[in-house]
Amino acid sequence: LTFPKKLWKIVESDQFKSIWWDDDGNCVVIDEESFKKEVLERRGPLRIFETDCMKSFIRQLNLYGFSKMRQDFQRSASLAEFLAEEKAASAFSKLQFYYNPNFKRGYPHLLVRCKRR
Repeated sequence: LTFPKKLWKIVESDQFKSIWWDDDGNCVVIDEESFKKEVLERRGPLRIFETDCMKSFIRQLNLYGFSKMRQDFQRSASLAEFLAEEKAASAFSKLQFYYNPNFKRGYPHLLVRCKRR
């Protein structure tokens, strides 16, 4: 699978709690600390991405046209559950928001437009 298709699968999956769509489905929200443990540190047949390094994962996002958004851009990113579980406002500072016009909830057919630069 291509990087965008792998990303789509994990964002859509209920199995992963460290990555989700924002309320509008236009941005991917990543809780970096949890994402490293839950996704990037997987080994063997459970491994999803080629890297276990957050910096390399973000480089891939950028290569496929994702832009990091300012955190105040999307204050309402389905954080109710996350913040209820974490009960820490500081957790918000670890959240990263990424946008790609061809990566939107409900529009899997746009994935073919997510090309590596």
